[in-house]
Amino acid sequence: MSISINTIREMKQKSEKFAMLTAYDYTTAQIVDAVGVPLILVGDSLGMVVLGYDSTIPVTMGDMLHHTKAVVRGVKNAIVVGDMPFMSYQISNKEALRNATRFIQEGGAKAVKLEGGVNVAKTISKITGSGIPVMGHIGLTPQYIHQLGGFKIQGKSLEAARRLLQDAMALEEAGAFAVVLETVPSALAEYITQSIDIPTIGIGAGCGCDGQVQVISDILGQFPDFVPKHAKQYAKLADAMSKAITDYQIEVRNGIFPTDEQSFPMDESILEKLKKQN
Repeated sequence: MSISINTIREMKQKSEKFAMLTAYDYTTAQIVDAVGVPLILVGDSLGMVVLGYDSTIPVTMGDMLHHTKAVVRGVKNAIVVGDMPFMSYQISNKEALRNATRFIQEGGAKAVKLEGGVNVAKTISKITGSGIPVMGHIGLTPQYIHQLGGFKIQGKSLEAARRLLQDAMALEEAGAFAVVLETVPSALAEYITQSIDIPTIGIGAGCGCDGQVQVISDILGQFPDFVPKHAKQYAKLADAMSKAITDYQIEVRNGIFPTDEQSFPMDESILEKLKKQN
């Protein structure tokens, strides 16, 4: 059954927790959608986990649309949210609306996500006013990482906590249907969740949020050397992949793979005639 924005809003009203995951390709999107995850984020985190950058800053609209299209092709039910990359919405409201529209028209997404609070509220209002659902994102906002001075917990002081609450309220007023709270103290995240009517989605923000989001590579254990504090490894795919690839290479070197089972036969009389002709 296809999920709608109203479905997500109703989950908060019914106090039903929900999950969101990132996906960057067709195959992964199929699996995530098939198990019933209602929200799939094509995150600009692909810059780090797929493209090998050290931050999300270099990610372009071209990168995001390419991966969004692939994810959308693999999804039947979930809401696909396209993450608007650095400088795709900060230059002007006109530019922001144009790029948000591209996610919907070209990418096939059902919603977009923007980082920022009060400072992007007018932009979000412009986009939602044009019929495009928007998810907000406050707290640790990776596109502002140089300004924030690194990956640090946000909202620890009274003034910082007040600003985050104001940001969340501004996003709700601007028409956002949900807001991501990243790397925020759990007590503050819970208070913000109780203070607004739209769903909150935490990442490193405790269990008091309405939903949770994780980078799929983190929960699958594809990067064994680094596990973010906010993530839990539900599998260790890096180890499994390494073993499978090693076994494959050994069998190829030793002539064990492929066997007749992985090969295709032909009429031997045809091969004999070929040999005679040559």
